[in-house]
Amino acid sequence: MKKAALHNLGCKVNSYETEAMQQMLENAGYEIVAFSDKADVYIINTCSVTNMADRKSRQMLHKAKHKNPDSVVVATGCYAQTKEDEALLDPAIDIVIGNNQKHELINRLDMFFGDSTNNAAVADINNEPQEYEELFLSKTAEHARAFIKVQDGCNQFCSYCIIPYARGRVRSRKLKNVLAEVVRLVDNGFKEIVLTGIHLSSYGVDLENGENLLKLIQEVHKIEGLERIRLGSLEPKIVTEEFVENIAKLPKMCPHFHLSLQSGCDATLKRMNRKYTTEEYIKGCELLRKYFKHPAITTDVIVGFPGEDENEFSVTKQFLKDVHFYKMHVFKYSPRRGTRAESMPNQVDEQVKTRRSAELIELDHQMSKEYRDFYIGTQKQALIEEKVTIDGKDYYTGYTMEYVKIAVESEEDLINQIVTGKIIKEIADDIYLLKR
Repeated sequence: MKKAALHNLGCKVNSYETEAMQQMLENAGYEIVAFSDKADVYIINTCSVTNMADRKSRQMLHKAKHKNPDSVVVATGCYAQTKEDEALLDPAIDIVIGNNQKHELINRLDMFFGDSTNNAAVADINNEPQEYEELFLSKTAEHARAFIKVQDGCNQFCSYCIIPYARGRVRSRKLKNVLAEVVRLVDNGFKEIVLTGIHLSSYGVDLENGENLLKLIQEVHKIEGLERIRLGSLEPKIVTEEFVENIAKLPKMCPHFHLSLQSGCDATLKRMNRKYTTEEYIKGCELLRKYFKHPAITTDVIVGFPGEDENEFSVTKQFLKDVHFYKMHVFKYSPRRGTRAESMPNQVDEQVKTRRSAELIELDHQMSKEYRDFYIGTQKQALIEEKVTIDGKDYYTGYTMEYVKIAVESEEDLINQIVTGKIIKEIADDIYLLKR
């Protein structure tokens, strides 16, 4: 029996695809081993969102070949898609599989073992029409929460982003196939489903019968045994009164919304080619707070985008304070080869980016603690995910529907159970004690 090891880089969509490839390998008779072990086959699902991601992808591919020079090393994912020629010339890589071709994995391995010839499966996803690539899961590495990919591709072409070129145009998964997978996962004990995609808000734009993200959520909500629905990253323009009013009627809907922002300054947003204004963004936040009590609103922010002077940064920082996010993921702008922003004038000095990033991270810590402290003294439910040790004492930890991390003392195993209690106090960084 051949041994296979997998390593994932990048987003939750990549994670889903890596787990789907693992199930493909298991079904084909491979023994799955840890990536740190010696294997006959190494599959690295690569990322290309930044130049650093490209570098990490190459490092992991070379590390795999170094572990076992006789192994078959497979490069798949976004780096393999955008750097196909480079990957095919890399002596550490035996098989190159691009996006929307991962279903070819077993066939490509069989071909290699048949004649030891390096091969590739990379479609021109930017110029050739593509169908949604169906991959399937019946289990995941998570204990209680399962991520489900329902959409691929992006039509937005933000000026800093390589992803539309790595993933191609929007492709949505058929509703019936999403529901079938949710049923399988719920039957296998998963209580929470996270719907995710490269551009989740675009779900359904390429489908007929009026299918869209709202319809998908409503149908998933009907599945018996499912306790929670959480959403991946959303674009601000999907947050309309109709959308929010309808999802607020669904008891399983987690009031946790990641609304992509990137900048709180309209001039910066325009250069980024984002398709909304700060006024539209804040209206979406107001709608969420109108229909949900104290919802968790999280976001991404890029600092040091070309042309962002001190005034634009100051405007962004004040906007972030005004919205008062639960959590912000702060990134320093990194020029990405092949994007319009790479050649824009007024590139920002790296030291300036570092300073601005530190300012926003400090603001994030402050706002995040204020949000979580709101729940001290309140009754909440949490889905338990794992057992941990804090200051020498064992706890079971999990998350409320708002994604506040809690810890519970218990003699019994609580993993994958929903517990109810009062949040008492913070007992570690970002972890709050829940007393049943």
